[in-house]
Amino acid sequence: MHPAFSVIFLTTLLGVGQGLFLALFSSQAYSVVNVLPAQPGDFYALGAFIALIFLVGGLIASFFHLGHPERAWRAAAKWRTSWLSREVIALPVVMGAIALYALVNWMNIEADLYGLGITGQVALSVGAFGVIATIALFVCTAMIYAAIKFLQEWASPLTVANYFLLGTASGFGFATAYAALNAPDLVPFYGGWAITLTIAGLLTRIASLLRNARIKQISSMQTAIGVRHNQVRQASMGMMGGAYNTREYFHGRTADFLKSVKWIFLVLVFPIPLLLLWAGLAQNSASLLMLAFGVQYVGLLFERWFFFAQANHPQNLYYQVVG
Repeated sequence: MHPAFSVIFLTTLLGVGQGLFLALFSSQAYSVVNVLPAQPGDFYALGAFIALIFLVGGLIASFFHLGHPERAWRAAAKWRTSWLSREVIALPVVMGAIALYALVNWMNIEADLYGLGITGQVALSVGAFGVIATIALFVCTAMIYAAIKFLQEWASPLTVANYFLLGTASGFGFATAYAALNAPDLVPFYGGWAITLTIAGLLTRIASLLRNARIKQISSMQTAIGVRHNQVRQASMGMMGGAYNTREYFHGRTADFLKSVKWIFLVLVFPIPLLLLWAGLAQNSASLLMLAFGVQYVGLLFERWFFFAQANHPQNLYYQVVG
């Protein structure tokens, strides 16, 4: 497939925003039961606002992929059958929940909703709803691709796992740097989870690469053109220039180029951020922790490009002359 940079930025920015919100909520939930030190509401409010900025950035990026942005609202009409429609619905729900979470923490709104006599019940209730919506958005985004059965490289539960783990890893990585500047007591918590999620993402991403390298394609030249003869040989595609099919369903790069991108993202997403996280935690260095996030995010851009490019559309069996 041809990777659209708007979709690359959409999926990676959404992942950071969702992961950052999950990091903030988890630490606040732990602080209620005295597992982690409590932080002022401004800490969670500002962090949630930053998460919202990432989500808005992803939303803006998505509009560059639309031929008619003014008709974007119609994408939600097929929510019963389309994962894309469900994503279109889930995204504003998540953004609204995170915005409300930020507002509640900023204004320190308190109420004993459940008769438990503990503080933070309003923020945690709003945040819990946001967590459910955030996980639903991860699933919807990943299932847009995992649900396409004829693109065998995508049609796997590993697609959902990778979207979730890589998104949350980048979000917790940013949260680690954010805490280093505003709440040093939370740095080990965020950093530990960032390392754990990055390692888990490495394992599932390697598993998906190994799986895709061993795929036995169910499509052939015969199925691509609808001719069941045993011996079919393409002599000409019938055109000398490119078309929509050759532009949108094939990346036009060589196998060596794809291999180089694969190794670039494997290095930038996993070992280098892990080393920088370890060094940043050891030295209590906010700059190293922010560098870890920055390197990993750049690597995720390469990873997402490779994810889209690796999918081999069956129509390329026919349109193989012009790329």
